[in-house]
Amino acid sequence: MKINKLYRSFTLLCVMLFCICNVAMAQTNGTEVTATVVDEQGKPISGVEVSSSNGNKTSSDVNGQFKIALLDDQSVVLEKKGYVSAIITMSDLASNITMKKSPFLASKDDELKMGVATKYRRNIVGAISSINTKDRLTYDNTQRVRDYINGLQLGVRGSDNIRGIGGVGDAVFVIDGVIGRDPNILNMEEVEQITVLKDANSVALYGSQGRNGVIVINTKRGKANKKEVNVNIQSGIRTPIALPNYLSSAAYMTLFNEAVTNDGIPAGGFSNERIQNTRNGVNPFEFPDVDLYSNEYVQPFVNFTNIITEFSGGNDKNQYYVNLGWNREDAWVDINEDINSGTNRFNVRGNLDFKINDWITSSLDGIAVISTTKGSRADLLSAGTTLKPNTYSPFLPVDLIDTSDPTLAGQLLAANTFDGNLLGSTQQFGSEAPIALAIAGGFRNRVFRSTQFNNTINFDLDRIAKGLSAKTYVSFDFFDSYDLTTENQFKTYEPIWQDNSITGLNVFGEDRKDQEQNTTTNGFLSRFGLYGLINYDTTFAKDYSLNTTLLGFYNSQRRNDVIQTDVNAHVGFQTAFDYKKKLFFDFTGTYINSIKLPKGNRGAFSPTSGIAYIISEEPFLKNHKFINYLKLKASGGILKSDRGITALNTNGSVDDDASAYYLYDTNYSFGSNVGWADGNTNRRINISQTENLDLTFEERIDLNLGFETYLMNSLWIEANYFKTELDKQITFLQDQFPSFYNTFRPYNNFNKNLYTGFEVGMNFNKTYKDVSITLGANLLYSQTERVIRSEVFTEDYLQTQGREISTIFGLVDQGFYAEADFDTDGNLNAGLPVPQFGIVQPGDIKYQDLNGDNIIDNDDRRAIGQSSSPWTYALNLNLNYKRFNLFVLGVGQSGADGNKLSDSFNEYYSVDGNDKYSEVVLGRWTPATASTATFPRLSSQANQNNFRQSTFWLFDTSYFSINRAQLTYEFEDAFCKDLGIENFSLNLSGTNLFEIGKNKDVRQLRIGSAPLTRSFTLGIRTSF
Repeated sequence: MKINKLYRSFTLLCVMLFCICNVAMAQTNGTEVTATVVDEQGKPISGVEVSSSNGNKTSSDVNGQFKIALLDDQSVVLEKKGYVSAIITMSDLASNITMKKSPFLASKDDELKMGVATKYRRNIVGAISSINTKDRLTYDNTQRVRDYINGLQLGVRGSDNIRGIGGVGDAVFVIDGVIGRDPNILNMEEVEQITVLKDANSVALYGSQGRNGVIVINTKRGKANKKEVNVNIQSGIRTPIALPNYLSSAAYMTLFNEAVTNDGIPAGGFSNERIQNTRNGVNPFEFPDVDLYSNEYVQPFVNFTNIITEFSGGNDKNQYYVNLGWNREDAWVDINEDINSGTNRFNVRGNLDFKINDWITSSLDGIAVISTTKGSRADLLSAGTTLKPNTYSPFLPVDLIDTSDPTLAGQLLAANTFDGNLLGSTQQFGSEAPIALAIAGGFRNRVFRSTQFNNTINFDLDRIAKGLSAKTYVSFDFFDSYDLTTENQFKTYEPIWQDNSITGLNVFGEDRKDQEQNTTTNGFLSRFGLYGLINYDTTFAKDYSLNTTLLGFYNSQRRNDVIQTDVNAHVGFQTAFDYKKKLFFDFTGTYINSIKLPKGNRGAFSPTSGIAYIISEEPFLKNHKFINYLKLKASGGILKSDRGITALNTNGSVDDDASAYYLYDTNYSFGSNVGWADGNTNRRINISQTENLDLTFEERIDLNLGFETYLMNSLWIEANYFKTELDKQITFLQDQFPSFYNTFRPYNNFNKNLYTGFEVGMNFNKTYKDVSITLGANLLYSQTERVIRSEVFTEDYLQTQGREISTIFGLVDQGFYAEADFDTDGNLNAGLPVPQFGIVQPGDIKYQDLNGDNIIDNDDRRAIGQSSSPWTYALNLNLNYKRFNLFVLGVGQSGADGNKLSDSFNEYYSVDGNDKYSEVVLGRWTPATASTATFPRLSSQANQNNFRQSTFWLFDTSYFSINRAQLTYEFEDAFCKDLGIENFSLNLSGTNLFEIGKNKDVRQLRIGSAPLTRSFTLGIRTSF
């Protein structure tokens, strides 16, 4: 049924596409003009793209000639990679048009738009990597921006961490010049370029917020004389890679009885009769076996559809770009026929550039996104982690009810039924039984809305001084999310069974539909930003160039339930000098301000500089057959930042619920009452934090050494060595105050981290007749160290100073206690270390006594692993044969450990007490399995010994996966011309196709949430 639904959806989309093609605007004929394009030596240039403002397009042939129909006074745009683009009016069209060659890495395609500055790749001094999406999207049709970053950007771990500095998500995103925008609201069709700024010199102009690196995303804009309409349609399915596997009712009850026996509890398990009846399926309603992760509740696959349309064009005075998108994806749990469960997302973007007069141009961008996710009020994926399979039957057939009892007959007459069933429950759940809530409880519609606006005004001030320009930028963003909930009241029933019939019903709740509608907010955020800059660009003495920029920046952000507005403000100055476009020098100075700090410490200066030398321009390498291009570069500096100034818990971890402001001040609060002898009372005044008026900025001290080269006209290599210190990080000093002073400790600038490593990127491109191949590879090694810490530990091996930042501390397991480790009274044999985590038995985990004090406690913990991978890498292949193209991306990591006791696993691995049993308990210890057991003995009580952080629960997270692959066929030009379109291609793609990893079954598992999926997509792309 779902396959037919998918087929119908895709067929409908195809019909829509061809309807769009048929109603495409006809082109005005005009006057046909012929010209020839030549280079500076007079040689013809083939393949030059020629376009006019009325949408006509053509290209030059092998003789450099082209013909195009133009209206009076129209102009044409000439473009070819490696040449300077030209705009020529009809009256200026001569028989020969000369195009100048661009210097290597200094063409239009090599412009890097870095938010507040734009430079050619050739002129870059710092560590910057970039991807232009032009043409790539045809063969790599993923629409998530984060997917496009992961594996394709050198120096990025995942999609938002640069060089391992900070943590996951610590890089700041800058979208169309606005700091802090969320890339998740974009589709890749909107994106023109993604640029990653990694070293201090590159991010300096972003002030405090650039501390951990910057990812700049620029959206598409209309181009003069290039009218385009592009349509991208995708439809496919997602399937779960892995789902939790919990034990059946009979297996659960059998093993729970074993756990009760292990604990020496005489009675408290399940009867053998009940277990046997459940196993034999005697009456599945009286002896239920419920699995919320089965196909009965979780769909085997979900459909999704994505349609995006782009319109762009304009002339030399006004250009426009419009993006319209719709995405629909089904929900994994869809058991309520009254709810069209799933997510619908709509987006519209309009980017407008226009010329006000001869010296002022401007742009206006507006973006609106609305996303709705509709589903039942019950989260069955979460409930499935705790609802035991034998708890109750969710459905009670009415034909099993003994209606000879008038009371039962009356209850049945007044009841709402669902496919001939009553909704089952127990005393424990009452009217909130998860499955009943999902079916009859109404629905929840979660709405996310985002609106964004930004305006730029550019001033050409040549009339004041040649090369002088200015720019102003204003932006306003608003995000909000809320839930619209319709709550129905409903009855549930607990059956009383006798001889396979229901002879009584305990009733919970009332049947009332659409009785209550609620709106609850999930939060909002508003952001206002502006900056202004003055730029001066000049060349003197022929070989010397100077570019200077003066920047003033302000950004404020407000969130719901937060009184304090986040404010970032700074001024910056950057000067870039070059000699003969081969020797480059940058200096940047930024003065930042922070209201997080006490008066007198709220301002700081951040200096950075860099130098680059294109050594291949020297006579001994120029025109070398092997080395086409070679640049050496170095940069360094000190960045002051308040981004890491956040409230902390007493153990030094970040307190997300507390304000990051006034940490320098003394905090007072009312305490309990104090009684006096005369009978009067006063309120105690508590001090939870003392002041430190010397609190100041954190510092990033940075060094980057690198090179980039192009060899044999086919191989690009880029490599960087980096060393970054994050110094003066705030913390509570542990070793300078007595323990009774803990609640009075002030914040101090003390901690220091070190990040060192290297990154290497390669890209090989070669064409052999009908075959072209592009092979890329990225490698990042990042080693971290806690250089300075304030700590007090009884054992030196518990010190974190000098260790990797993500070091995991825990006990070292020695296998399981054996029966031989205990005497006949059940006591540990003399001489064995005594655990301090409760009484142990055979089958419990045995730990190493590291300090030799003959007891096992927290002082026996040591460094047992690290959670962050030092090695990350990626490979991508693009193979083209005639009209076919194959793209494959693989990503991997090595050197890190995961923890099965992590909260994300929802006690799937740490099963004890009254927890639900997963498949892992099948490897439990018993006397019979002592030599092969992979899990401790079962216990019906909370076990403090077994489920402690230790080597037993760590697993290697190393893996290599084929992240995505796509096969594309591009139809021939003649076929497209017959359809009245310019380009037409079909593609078949897949994600998460294959993975190699020792523990991939653990790594791929998602507990209590939507599963990790594998997708297969059929897509159509066309332009006209």
